[in-house]
Amino acid sequence: MAAFSNYLENKVLDWLLRAQTYTVPTTTYVAIFTATPTAAGGGTEVSGGSYARVAITSSLTNWAGTQGATTTAVSSGTSGLTSNNNSITFPAPTATWGVITGMGIYDASTAGNLLLFSPLAITKTVNNGDAPPNFAISSLTFTIT
Repeated sequence: MAAFSNYLENKVLDWLLRAQTYTVPTTTYVAIFTATPTAAGGGTEVSGGSYARVAITSSLTNWAGTQGATTTAVSSGTSGLTSNNNSITFPAPTATWGVITGMGIYDASTAGNLLLFSPLAITKTVNNGDAPPNFAISSLTFTIT
């Protein structure tokens, strides 16, 4: 189950209840980890071997509305769930990346602030020369309850 980072929790509460400005990123970046981060951050993000975070433009076409997978209208459902409307594919590994255990969403292509994170339901070992790892359409889900 995906969760907000402490950083994002603070930004949302300050924006909603304390009238503080929060500029939503127009692009977010999906990262994968060999040690899953926590709300406080940390974790061990994959590095080297051609690894790079994958940029996703924040839009109705890239993330599903809460009314169902692959929808592109403004959210009107009651599930609190969104998922990716397109495959999210990382570069082909040119070195062994290890066992991927989690993922995160950042507001920058390098460094930046962790926004969301989640352990993976199924871990995956990524070796040098493997096919590029990816999240198939609708497989990366986030639920706010």
